[in-house]
Amino acid sequence: MIVYENILRHPGPTPIPKKVQLAMNQDIFSHRSQEFVELYRETTELVKPIFGTTQEILLLPSGGTAALEAAAVNTVAAGEEVVVITVGAFGDYFVSICEQYGFHVHKLAKEWGQACTAEELREFLQPLNNIKAVFVTYNETSTGILNPVAELAQVIRQETDALVIVDGVSCIGGAPAEMDAWGIDILVTGSQKAMMLPPGLSLVSVSERAWKVIEENQTPSYYLNLLSYRSWAEKGMTPNTPAITLIYGLHEVCKLIEQEGGFAQTVARHALMKDMVRSAMKALNIEPLTEDQYASPTITAIKTPQGIDLGEFLTRLKQHYHVDFAGGLGHLQGQIFRFGHMGYCFPSDILQAVSLMEAALKDFSYDFEPGAGVVAAQQVFLAAQQKA
Repeated sequence: MIVYENILRHPGPTPIPKKVQLAMNQDIFSHRSQEFVELYRETTELVKPIFGTTQEILLLPSGGTAALEAAAVNTVAAGEEVVVITVGAFGDYFVSICEQYGFHVHKLAKEWGQACTAEELREFLQPLNNIKAVFVTYNETSTGILNPVAELAQVIRQETDALVIVDGVSCIGGAPAEMDAWGIDILVTGSQKAMMLPPGLSLVSVSERAWKVIEENQTPSYYLNLLSYRSWAEKGMTPNTPAITLIYGLHEVCKLIEQEGGFAQTVARHALMKDMVRSAMKALNIEPLTEDQYASPTITAIKTPQGIDLGEFLTRLKQHYHVDFAGGLGHLQGQIFRFGHMGYCFPSDILQAVSLMEAALKDFSYDFEPGAGVVAAQQVFLAAQQKA
């Protein structure tokens, strides 16, 4: 019997390119060797355009959540006031981290599926004083929202002296990022999303303004102490044992982005796939959760097709058609599924996934014009080709 490989269309982990897998299979060496110093320095330099920064990129052997915790504990002390903008499950993660360390949290919560606008943030900030940091989720994986981070950062700078700390875990590598130009103080991402790697590596960049705050803050953390990472980065190393194989892979990821034509082309591909998915769903009379204006380029949250049991539908897709979508989180469980289109994903993959989705819809006697979703996605793709 032939065993089919699942087509992974999750918001992370995501598929890994063969070249990256091969790069990670290279011989291991000491993380205190000159070979590692050269790998570390070259790799972190290659990552800087993806972050839109000239600042150092710090590599932590951890998942993205640990990097978010590092951003919090290194900048804020217990009892100090922070604002957390939450538009979904992962914004709530930031709230939990801040509360765990005893910060005084002002929570700006939006309904899941909505973005936070600059006007809303300005109104929320104006009556507050002594805010040490504002935590923002750039891309909310649970809802498919891309917050307007550039606009939000501008408001934060205008209304407060607070640091701008951004969770970019599920979009850096697939969405525009201009850390320096937008005035972001700490930007964080993880390896297993748009960066096309297995889980286990997080990337952090820190502004000069944030370093001054960190130097004055008495962090209770040892393993996540960013001053330690900065000190060791100056020597081309990490303070603790790094994920060497993942750094090999990260180096190859950066090379693949260069081969695509540079990071701007990578961003354009993700925007195209977003438009393909959304057009396909609308052609099938299936409603995306979010408005087009704030739609994520890396993940689309889609409402359950009318009259279909979502659990049975996703099981049918995975077991019979071998395409694996993610379900909803929190109170959206059973109400939406999530179509990941980040990292090692291309327009042909979108056409394949939509076609298989249509086959499953047919199995559930869903009323639609067969091929409508594929045609709509293809039209978006062909229009983009003509403009290129």
